[in-house]
Amino acid sequence: MLYRENGQFKTTYRADQQVFPITQDRIAIGALLAFALVGVPLLVQDDYLFRAILIPFLILGLAALGLNILVGYCGQISLGTGAFMAVGAYAAYNLFVRIDGMPMIIAVLAGGVFAMLAGVLFGVPSLRIKGLYLAVATLAAQFFWDWAFLRVKWFTNNSSSGSVSVSDLSVFGLPVVTPVQKYLFCLVVLIVFALMAKNLVRSHIGREWMAIRDMDVAASVIGIRPVYAKLTAFAVSSFIVGVAGALWGFVHLGSWEPAAFSIDRSFQLLFMIIIGGLGSIMGSFFGAAFIVILPIFLNQALPALGGLVGLTIDTATIAHTELMIFGALIVFFLIVEPHGLARLWSIGKEKLRLWPFPH
Repeated sequence: MLYRENGQFKTTYRADQQVFPITQDRIAIGALLAFALVGVPLLVQDDYLFRAILIPFLILGLAALGLNILVGYCGQISLGTGAFMAVGAYAAYNLFVRIDGMPMIIAVLAGGVFAMLAGVLFGVPSLRIKGLYLAVATLAAQFFWDWAFLRVKWFTNNSSSGSVSVSDLSVFGLPVVTPVQKYLFCLVVLIVFALMAKNLVRSHIGREWMAIRDMDVAASVIGIRPVYAKLTAFAVSSFIVGVAGALWGFVHLGSWEPAAFSIDRSFQLLFMIIIGGLGSIMGSFFGAAFIVILPIFLNQALPALGGLVGLTIDTATIAHTELMIFGALIVFFLIVEPHGLARLWSIGKEKLRLWPFPH
């Protein structure tokens, strides 16, 4: 019975409203952050793990966090997340290359601001439509920005190939060049935004979002403004997604084209929050870890399993198997556990509170 809250009394409102009210949770999170900030850079010596797993997980986890605020907490379906990532990436790129001496961190945050403006613009239809119709409206944003970044040469600094690149990255005078440096930079950004998002969804704005998600008519009856709640959800979500898009282009890819933010990216992020858990900050990270690790696991496991039975499994078969597994898992979680992996994690914590006694 190491994990229980008996005897942990709160004597102030501030203590009662902590993000992690249980002491064991605070210790576990502190140990996890210490390991991520210190242990991983010291223990992991393979650059492949940083480039293929850790850095994509951090950036996609940030993007999934932004999408979860809109879909999971406010209930507004979006299929244009990849477009808002592209807006953040290309806005940050143009500010970075057109303004001499522009700090990278300012360019990245400014890219988030431009993505926020685009999100609010395409979020206006949510004031009159919802559900499938809103999903189609955000899908139009995806197609529009794909076309704009591909056809309007100004966005790519008149590049003939449509590809753009950045180099010599630094933050506050510290270089962000090696995989370890990129990992630490993305990790710090993710920690800051995760704490901001966690406190935001616990505030009155977050409660307004959840009221709109549960029943917008009842929310308006009790005095919640649907216009304000929906547009703020689109703004906050698009800002976080735009920052993630800028990090994806600057830190992970280094050189990219519009296809890097195609509709496949939008669906991938939607799969993350469905599998990880709608309406859960932790679920965004669970889903991102699952989506990032599963393809790598299948690339290694399926050929080995095929070799045991004398079958040769090519790359195309692995890609199709990956899509089949994603689809099956989405159907499974929507039917059996709509709150995803985050709910399973929560159930495990509840059982630990009673262990070793049965419930």
